[in-house]
Amino acid sequence: MGRILALDPGSRRIGLAVSDPTETLAQPLSAVPRGGGPGWAESIVALVRELEVAEIVVGLPRHMDGSEGESAADARQMAETLRSRAGVPVTFWDERLTTVAAEKMFRESGVRTPRARRHIDSVSAVLILQGYLDRRKNKEDKN
Repeated sequence: MGRILALDPGSRRIGLAVSDPTETLAQPLSAVPRGGGPGWAESIVALVRELEVAEIVVGLPRHMDGSEGESAADARQMAETLRSRAGVPVTFWDERLTTVAAEKMFRESGVRTPRARRHIDSVSAVLILQGYLDRRKNKEDKN
């Protein structure tokens, strides 16, 4: 086992979450700014090494009908960049409605929108990762 790193790709920021070493629980990390250059990839590769990440899960934004648009193509390109630079497996996870769920959590807890915006990407990454971890656990329990 090792840690799993999840990404919620965005045009301005990349939300991040990491699993505990037992691959049971997801916890948020600070989002990485998404500039035009390779800095975001270097930051994530450094995290992969520092945290001894064994796998990366990238949220794949799909339309409600399951089709993929420009954002999904961007996520796939991001995944390919990380696959070649980080040297660990990269898996996709359907991220439909994770941002909506994260925004709802902030609203229901009374956190105002400007404050929530700083953390919404990382909370979305936690939701992506926890869904992925739970699905893996359920598959293992059935075997």
